[in-house]
Amino acid sequence: MSDTLPPADRLRFKPYKGPAAGWGALRAVTDHWFESKQPFKNLYAMVKTNQSNGFDCPGCAWGESPESGMIKFCENGAKAVNWEATSRRVDAAFFEKYSVTELLQQDDYWLEFQGRITEPMVYDRRTDHYKPMGWEDAFALIARHLNGLESPNQASFYTSGRASNEAAYLYQLFVRAFGTNNFPDCSNMCHEASGVALIESIGTGKGTVTFADFDKADALFLFGQNPGTNHPRMLEPIRDAVKRGAQVAVFNPLKERGLERFQAPQDPLEMLTQTSSPLNTAYFRPALGGDMAAVRGMVKWLLQWDREALASGGEAVFDHDFIAQHTDGMEQYLAMVDATSWEQIEAQSGISRDILEQAARIHRDSKRVIICWAMGITQHKHSVATVQEIANLQLLRGQFGEGAGLCPVRGHSNVQGDRTVGIADEPPAALLDALEKRFGFTPPREPGYNVITTLQAMVAGKIKVFLALGGNFAQATPDTARTHEALGSCELTVQISTKLNRSHLICGNEALILPCLGRTDIDEQADGPQGVTVEDSFSMVHLSHGQLRPLSKQMRSEPEIIAGIAEATLGKTPVDWRALVENYDRIRDLIQDTIPGFDDFNARLKAPGGFYLGNPVRDRQWQTESGRAQLVSHALPATLVDAETLASGAKPDLVLQTLRSHDQYNTTIYGLHDRYRGVHGGRKVVFVNRADLERLGFQHGDKVDVVSLWRDGEERRVSDFTLLEYDVPAGQAAAYYPETNPLVPMDSYGDGSFTPTSKLIAIRLEKSSAPARIA
Repeated sequence: MSDTLPPADRLRFKPYKGPAAGWGALRAVTDHWFESKQPFKNLYAMVKTNQSNGFDCPGCAWGESPESGMIKFCENGAKAVNWEATSRRVDAAFFEKYSVTELLQQDDYWLEFQGRITEPMVYDRRTDHYKPMGWEDAFALIARHLNGLESPNQASFYTSGRASNEAAYLYQLFVRAFGTNNFPDCSNMCHEASGVALIESIGTGKGTVTFADFDKADALFLFGQNPGTNHPRMLEPIRDAVKRGAQVAVFNPLKERGLERFQAPQDPLEMLTQTSSPLNTAYFRPALGGDMAAVRGMVKWLLQWDREALASGGEAVFDHDFIAQHTDGMEQYLAMVDATSWEQIEAQSGISRDILEQAARIHRDSKRVIICWAMGITQHKHSVATVQEIANLQLLRGQFGEGAGLCPVRGHSNVQGDRTVGIADEPPAALLDALEKRFGFTPPREPGYNVITTLQAMVAGKIKVFLALGGNFAQATPDTARTHEALGSCELTVQISTKLNRSHLICGNEALILPCLGRTDIDEQADGPQGVTVEDSFSMVHLSHGQLRPLSKQMRSEPEIIAGIAEATLGKTPVDWRALVENYDRIRDLIQDTIPGFDDFNARLKAPGGFYLGNPVRDRQWQTESGRAQLVSHALPATLVDAETLASGAKPDLVLQTLRSHDQYNTTIYGLHDRYRGVHGGRKVVFVNRADLERLGFQHGDKVDVVSLWRDGEERRVSDFTLLEYDVPAGQAAAYYPETNPLVPMDSYGDGSFTPTSKLIAIRLEKSSAPARIA
C-alpha cells in the first residue's frame, strides 16, 4: 500500500547548524510543489497566496505585512497550499480498493498523502468499505439522526480553525436553532487558556497588538513558541526588530533554530552571500511549566526597583498613573509577589535569580514592550494563571497601545474568527440576545460541551451524533485510545473534509465523509464565484478567493454543506438556508446584523488587505465587570507535577512535552523530516538530555516504550520510540504529536480552560525489545 509514497528513509539524526529558512526552505517548497502532481497550476496558486483578490493561506493565523509583494507566503504556507491543491484523488475506486481495517494500518502521513476526497461517502459496516452516497441522501441521513434524538444536547458539533467566518456563522446559527451550544472547537486544545485569562484580566480574549506595532516595540518577549516551524512569517518582523536595535527575549526550554538565526529567502543578498540575521538578544530556558514562576521573578525584581526609585526620588519603574486610572487588584497582587520566595521562584522556574534579573532589566529599560506566547504557555494545568501573570506584568507598566501589548499567537488561520462569529460552548449573552432579536427564535442559554466534556460525554453514552466541520478530531485530541473508543460509540459520525485522515476511519455505527472545497478552490455558486473571510491574530478581516478549479463537481463549499444539513433538519427555519448560499454577501449581512465590529461588512471588504475589527484595549477601554483592568492574583502551583495525579507511588523518569516537527501543521504530516532538529526519515523519537540518558541507563539510539503516569491506573503507552541525545534541559523530554497524544490523559486539563496538558506529561521509559536502527 505504500507504492504511491516516496520511499521511506531510515531514521537519521544529524544536528542542524544552518539558519532558519534560507536555501533549505526553498528546496522544501520545490519538493512539495512537484509532489502536488500539478506544479504549474500550483505555482499560480502560490503567487496568489495572501494577496488582494487571492486566497488566504490555509496555514497559520499570522497577519500580513501591509507592504505589497509577489511572494507573501512562507515555507509552511507553500506546503499547505501544495498539500491541499493536489491532483491525487480519494474517490469511490479508492474506497473500493481499501477497507477501513486496511486503511487503519497506515500512518497519518500515508493517509493524507492519498489526495483530495472527491465525492460523498457512507460507511458500509457489512463490507467494511466506504461507498458513494448522493448529497441529498446524506443530508437526509443526518437529519433523521438529529431529529430522532431525545435532546439536541445528544449531538456535538466540532469546528476546525480552517472554517471561514461565513461557514462558522451559518454553523452556529443552525446548531443554536437546532437547540444546543455543544461547540467543541480546535481552540479548546490550544489557546483557550488565553481567552479565559484575558477576558477576566483586560475584557477581551484577543491580542491587543497590530502588525504595525512590531515596528515600534523596543522589546519583544516570546514565551513558549517556535515561530520557525509553526508561523515562520513571524521571523521577518523579529529580524527587523533586532536590526533596528530592539531587544528580543526568548523563554523556551528548547533552543529552536528559528529563534536563533534567520536567512530571508526573499533577500537576495542574504541568500547569495549565505549570511543570516541573529534573532534574539537573550535566551532563557525555563523548566516545563515554569514560565509563571519566571514572570513572577521578573515582577519581583521590578517591584524592588520601583520601591527603590520612589524612596530615592527617582523615576518610577511601574506606571502608577496608569495603574490608578485603569486597574484594580494591584495591592493584592503585589502582596502575593512579596509572599513568593526567591527559593520557590528559582526552584519552579528552573532559572536563577540573577538570570531573571537580566530579563527584568530588558523589560524595565524598554519604553514599549510586546509579549507573545503560544502553546508552550497554554497547555498546562495552570495556564490561565500563567497568562494572567503575563498580563499583570504588562499592566504594572502600562504596556498597552502603540508598539506595546499582549499577543497570543494563534494557530490555524481562522481559529480566532470562528470564535468571533459565535463558535463558543459558553456563548456571551449579548450574542444570544442578538440572534434572538434578529431571527425570532430562543437560543439555548445553558453552556454546551467543549472538546474534553464532549469526549467525557461520549464515554458516558450521552453523545449520539458527532459532526465535524473540518479537522482531524480523532488524532488532535488527547488520550487517543479512549477518544477512538468514544467516537466509535456514537450512532452517527460525520466528517466534512478536504483530505483523508484517521477520523474517517474511527466510525460510529453509521459514518459519512462529505467532501468540501478548500481555500485554494474556486467556490462557484448561483450568483457566481464567492469569496470567504478570515480573521488573523491581529483582528484583521481578509477576503479570500479560491483560484483553482475543484477536482470534482461533487465537492461542495462548507457553507453549502451546512445549508443542506440545516434545511434537511429544520426546513427553512429560521432562514432560507440555500438562498443565503447563492451569494455569501447575504451571510455577511447577517453577521453585520448580529456581531459587533462588522458594520458595513461587505463594503469594508473592498479595501486592499481587508479591515481592522478594532480592540477596545488600545483605547484603554476595559470590557470587564468593573470597567477596569484586573491584576489577578494566583499563588504559584505547589508543584508542577502534581503528586496527587500520579499513579500510587509512581515517580516519573522525566516530564514530556509534545510538539510539532518542521514537516507538519497540526495533525497534518507533510513529510518525515524535522530539518531544524536534524531528524530525517521518521517521527517516533524522544529528545532527551545526555545526563538523563546516563542517569536512566540508556544510550543514544536505544528503542523504548514511553509510559505516562496517571492516577486512574490505566496504562497509557506508546511503543518502539528511538531515544535521541539532544540539548533538552535536564529532567525534560520532547516528542512529536499526534504520535504521543495517547500519553495525555483525557482528564488532565487546564484549570478553567479544559485545555489538555500536552506540555507536561509525567513519563517512565522502558527498554523496548525492538532493535535500535539509526544512522
